[in-house]
Amino acid sequence: MNEDNSDIASLSFEDALRALEDIVRKLEGGEVPLDSSIALYERGEKLRQHCQARLDAAQLKIEQIIAGSDGQATGTRPFDAEAGR
Repeated sequence: MNEDNSDIASLSFEDALRALEDIVRKLEGGEVPLDSSIALYERGEKLRQHCQARLDAAQLKIEQIIAGSDGQATGTRPFDAEAGR
């Protein structure tokens, strides 16, 4: 199963999420042997990390529209600009 872990970086967010959901279903089903469960859990954690990294990168791209006193858009700022204040 380690060979399969190398493909995670190339997965889209949606594909990684589907793979993670499949792992969760298998683990919740309780029919997977212990050794396989451990390997599935490890792959699931890598998929979770990959999904989180993709979400974090997307959030950095989101911008908020800055409205002027007249209510019209005057520009944009990074989504998390207020967090640094």
